[in-house]
Amino acid sequence: MEAYYFRQLDKYGQSVYHAIQEGLTDLSPSFPVPRMEGKELSEVLFRLRLDRPELFYVTGFSYRVHPQAASVEFIPQYLFDKGKIREHQRALSARVTKLARPAQSMTDWEKERYVHDFICQNVRYDKLKKPYSHEILGPLGQGVGVCEGMAKSVKALCDALGLWCIVVVSHAAPEQGIRYRHAWNILRLGGSYYHLDATFDRTLSGEGPIRYDYFNLDDRRIFRDHQPLVYPAPACTDGDAFYYRVQKRSFTRVEEVVRRGEQALRKKQPLLFHWRGGALTRGVLEELLPPLEEAARARSRYVQVRVNWPQAVLHITFPDQPPEQTCTTEEANEGEALAASEPSEA
Repeated sequence: MEAYYFRQLDKYGQSVYHAIQEGLTDLSPSFPVPRMEGKELSEVLFRLRLDRPELFYVTGFSYRVHPQAASVEFIPQYLFDKGKIREHQRALSARVTKLARPAQSMTDWEKERYVHDFICQNVRYDKLKKPYSHEILGPLGQGVGVCEGMAKSVKALCDALGLWCIVVVSHAAPEQGIRYRHAWNILRLGGSYYHLDATFDRTLSGEGPIRYDYFNLDDRRIFRDHQPLVYPAPACTDGDAFYYRVQKRSFTRVEEVVRRGEQALRKKQPLLFHWRGGALTRGVLEELLPPLEEAARARSRYVQVRVNWPQAVLHITFPDQPPEQTCTTEEANEGEALAASEPSEA
């Protein structure tokens, strides 16, 4: 279990982190922690909850300041009463153990894919953003979640499988229409670090094939459509473990795409691939579409293309009726939100 954000704190911050962790683990209604201002306490709690997804039952806190005291009284806000929390803890522990069991003998890359696919196949995006959807209780207990809950669930499952994994958080960018922070994961495989955004892939997958557009991206590619991180994270510099490259579905020539398109037509399957032959532009699409449309016509089919422009991934289907639009842009961002935990002074 990686306590990554704990190690980013100074000694005093670590003592506060430990005190809050101990009090929350004991489900104490209140407890003393070394003295800190409210915003600093909020930062420590936020980091703790990124490191410890099992603290799913904490939504925020208030605090009391005693003049001249070396500590403050920390008063947690819990989602449930103590009995209900213990019940959920037992159920989630059993759930994680059961989910992890079939993947224990897999390679690290296979374990990562197993966790990713679980999220994509079993978790719905919670548009209502209920409180438990920000924690592992949503995705692992209720089958619904937002980015924070999904990223924490990925970490919980990776922890159970012995994979190094952290949750990372990006800034909001209101000027670009990005109102909220977003959360995803970084994993370490074979000594290298990679970005994994299961939430974006879940959104793109919908009811269709599982998408891997955000599976093992390097920094250069993830930040094409993700904002800068709030906290420092390991550099992700290796682009060779990107899913479509590993699976040989990353093409550099129009001829490769057409050949694969013809195979997909024969098998009555969609064609999903990454374009690596320079920048993906509308000019490239204008080269790809005519030969694909010709191959489709020969089988009384049509072509429909959905494009994830930032990641240069194309999802091509061959419907038997003319589509309303031949080419559409895919959006992976669901308007994400992270739960606020601003303190109040009691």
